Amino acid sequence: MADLRMKAYGAAAAVFALDRFTKWLVESRVSESDVYRVIPGLFEIIRSENRGVAFGIFNDSTFEWRTTLLVLVSVAAVVAVSIILWNARRLDRHTLWALAMVLGGAAGNVFDRIVYGKVTDFLQIYLGTYPWPTFNVADSAIVIGSLLLLFSQIRPRRQAANVP
Repeated sequence: MADLRMKAYGAAAAVFALDRFTKWLVESRVSESDVYRVIPGLFEIIRSENRGVAFGIFNDSTFEWRTTLLVLVSVAAVVAVSIILWNARRLDRHTLWALAMVLGGAAGNVFDRIVYGKVTDFLQIYLGTYPWPTFNVADSAIVIGSLLLLFSQIRPRRQAANVP
């Protein structure tokens, strides 16, 4: 059980490390005016800073306690997911890895909020001509982990024999 728990925390740490590394690369090599077209019309690398939450919500807020409130909520989420992962033996395999991804992503973004008061986003995808809001590796891990959690909840489960 402890081995499974350590694997989940290790996966979360790997997501956190990958997020920090990619943000460092972008922060040290991409200015806010640079645009790197990786796949023209579909995918670009564009550096932006987000002081709000997902999709830039609250980014322009002048609320004095915005960053503090976001940090507190984010830390609470990291602690909650960490506690759930501590009981790894009670989780099915899909839920365990989904929560590990969510934990690593949430930790990456909360680190940025605590240290810098903002989160660096740099991945830009276009849906036709519509630009999806920029995001980062941590955001990707949170979304993928959340989708895995959703699928693990809606997929049919095998029922033990002779159990109503």
